[in-house]
Amino acid sequence: MTSAPTTTTTVRRVQPADAARMRALRLEMLADSPLAFLETVAEAAARPHAEYAARIAAVSHGEHNAQFVADPGGRLVGHAGGTVAPDEPALTVIYAVYVTPAWRGSGLLGALVDEVAAWSRACGRPELMLEVVVGNDRACRAYERLGFVDTGVRVPHPRIPNLHELQMRRPA
Repeated sequence: MTSAPTTTTTVRRVQPADAARMRALRLEMLADSPLAFLETVAEAAARPHAEYAARIAAVSHGEHNAQFVADPGGRLVGHAGGTVAPDEPALTVIYAVYVTPAWRGSGLLGALVDEVAAWSRACGRPELMLEVVVGNDRACRAYERLGFVDTGVRVPHPRIPNLHELQMRRPA
């Protein structure tokens, strides 16, 4: 575990003005943890800024999809998204969770998940679910510390056929 910098950070919902900083964080996420996300660094880098800006604007409000960031006042250092599950209207699926290495072990993961959970409850969805690549024991332990429980469900990785993801759930 690393120690977080002494700077404090604010966890909040993304705003349209965050597009450029969110793009930088997205590229970092993909470079650092390529198995955890649904696109490659090359695909993300090729996307025009206007597309990032539109995506960030779309998730900055509403009840169906939201993204939250950890903002220490400069470069963004964490992210977590939430979206309604199409087959389970009382469930929010957490996605694209990331904490930059220097901030891991600082409690920032819990703060990001707490923001998604508060948004989920406010939208009338009392349960959270996320998926983790089987074998990513560090992430599983971190989520277990936040109250997530392995459901026993395994699903194929959406991009890499020989990998599977495990589903974890907890109350929002």
